[in-house]
Amino acid sequence: MDNGACSYRRFLDGDEDAFDEIMNEYFRSLVFFIDGYVHDVHTAEDIAIDALSDLIVHKHRYNFKVTLKTYLFMIGKSRALDFIRHRRVIDIVELSEARELSDDERELEEVVLSDERRRAVNRAVRQLPEDMRAAVHLIYFEDMTYDEAARVMKKNRKQVDNLLYRAKKELRLLLGEDGEGLL
Repeated sequence: MDNGACSYRRFLDGDEDAFDEIMNEYFRSLVFFIDGYVHDVHTAEDIAIDALSDLIVHKHRYNFKVTLKTYLFMIGKSRALDFIRHRRVIDIVELSEARELSDDERELEEVVLSDERRRAVNRAVRQLPEDMRAAVHLIYFEDMTYDEAARVMKKNRKQVDNLLYRAKKELRLLLGEDGEGLL
């Protein structure tokens, strides 16, 4: 079961913070996805909020047979298509006249891509052995020096350096070709 489903189960059991986790995890990527249909970031945000509120209003509808992300994206797509269908004005634009991404859309795209990259790196880091994971976390996420990390890990500086070298090598394998730009 994915993290979203676990969070939703906690929400159903009364944990209000669990819904915040769902919002934080899926809102931006859902908005970006919906924006691909409606071509208006603000409308996409409204539709995404509407799709997420469906989880609160209709608690019985999500049956855990698909991932929560898939379910939310299905609702988002459906609501986006409904919006387009009900919008009476249809703009026909020649392909050569297609507009560039607006600043809002470009910023949203960058945020979503950054979030996806961060999640991929975090998943890969969680797969590392404990010592490597600790070294990576202390150096790169907590911005500690090698000496500070060595003190925390009760190792010497060279051991931390070796752990990081091996961790980077392992992360490149776990992340594949896309990982080269992330490390």
